[in-house]
Amino acid sequence: MNRTELRKKIMTILYQIFLYEASNIDYKVEDVIKEVCEVDNDFVDEMVHGVLENRNDIDKIANKNLKDWTIDRLGKIDGAILRMGIYELCYTDTPEIVAINEAVELAKEYSDDKVKDMINAVLDKIYHGDNKDE
Repeated sequence: MNRTELRKKIMTILYQIFLYEASNIDYKVEDVIKEVCEVDNDFVDEMVHGVLENRNDIDKIANKNLKDWTIDRLGKIDGAILRMGIYELCYTDTPEIVAINEAVELAKEYSDDKVKDMINAVLDKIYHGDNKDE
């Protein structure tokens, strides 16, 4: 599987976790990962755990760059895509343009145009701003 396909899996895993949390359903991160991704993959593990471990900081960055919105108001899929994009942009060695493009491509497939444009704008703002390390 290439990284683009793995990002879809990561988005699905994060979506499921956010749904479980919203519904107060107990879960184990490793079980959700295994349910979605049949084989162990370091990229998937690192991204999922990275987003979850840094969620408070990621949400602060998102909220600072969202106009008239907060990340909690987004749909679960949209929030998963944005959090994943911010994590990859700010916390990994993935080239910034690749991180932004991959998030926007997921949003094209799973979100409506307004949300896709908003995700693109937020990631672009972060990329051009100086708030990556907050």
